[in-house]
Amino acid sequence: MPRYRRALLSLLLAVPLVLGAPAVAHADSPVAMTSGFYVDPGSSPASWVAANPSDGRAAAIKDDIANKPMARWFGSWSGTIGTATGAFVGSADAVDKLPVLVAYNIPNRDICGGHSGGGAGSPSAYNTWIAAFADGIGARPALVILEPDALGDTSCMTQAQIAERNALLNNAITQFNQKAPNTWVYLDAGNPAWLSADTMARHLNDAGASRAHGFSLNVSNYHTTGVNTAYGDSINTRLKAAYGYTKPYTIDTSRNGNGSNGQWCNPAGRKIGTPSRLGGGAEMLLWVKTPGESDGNCGVGSGSVAGQFLPEVAYRMIYGY
Repeated sequence: MPRYRRALLSLLLAVPLVLGAPAVAHADSPVAMTSGFYVDPGSSPASWVAANPSDGRAAAIKDDIANKPMARWFGSWSGTIGTATGAFVGSADAVDKLPVLVAYNIPNRDICGGHSGGGAGSPSAYNTWIAAFADGIGARPALVILEPDALGDTSCMTQAQIAERNALLNNAITQFNQKAPNTWVYLDAGNPAWLSADTMARHLNDAGASRAHGFSLNVSNYHTTGVNTAYGDSINTRLKAAYGYTKPYTIDTSRNGNGSNGQWCNPAGRKIGTPSRLGGGAEMLLWVKTPGESDGNCGVGSGSVAGQFLPEVAYRMIYGY
């Protein structure tokens, strides 16, 4: 049987039916085309461990974080984007594993929060960038989390800005559907503390969720899996009632082991959660945010910049203190 039709038994386990999630991984899905989630040897914790092997924290960070499957984020720092996504997906493909990528480059990114501000300089620049992102993946299997914050971060935006963002997200989904046929795209839907399920369902639909594989929850946040499952199911209830469809969803469990204390920016006392797996209350649980990478110059990450790896934060997150 060709490798792209081989499915490891552990990846074909039934997924709970959560308002639109498929009962099993279909034979032509990116999950069934691979033998497990990809462990990124170039992640920031893996790179830190390699550079600091004698550090007393290195063994724990290696075993409990660096050796776990997690997403790689792509933005303006990634260089030629098609080359970058192609290389990452190609490395995963070479070992028959499923990579998770995050597209994080929408114009006016994190416009309200500001800690992760930036993004493409114009709508046309973003359209070019996202088309190349998808083209780099090509026909190889992958999962893509599309633009964390983009739908939740609208409180300080004008209606014209929101309409522009929706057009960009709709086009992004079109690009993946056309250029990356074996990629499942999850349009990010924020977290349970951000917007009501009714509002988020409307935002998802306006941004093209009906043509995406699903939506993602809790990216870079701390809410428990149970709280996210209730929120995801409520979103699907509203999608069904208002628009006639539901979608499977993922939950970022990378830092939700102790739940949320109400803070979102480097709060103390958080803990890593369930490693990436199918099921678990959603279609799959994923480590999207890398444990130990800063949310910005705030909380226990004071003095850092968003995305900077902080080994002491990572170490404490392993043990939850």
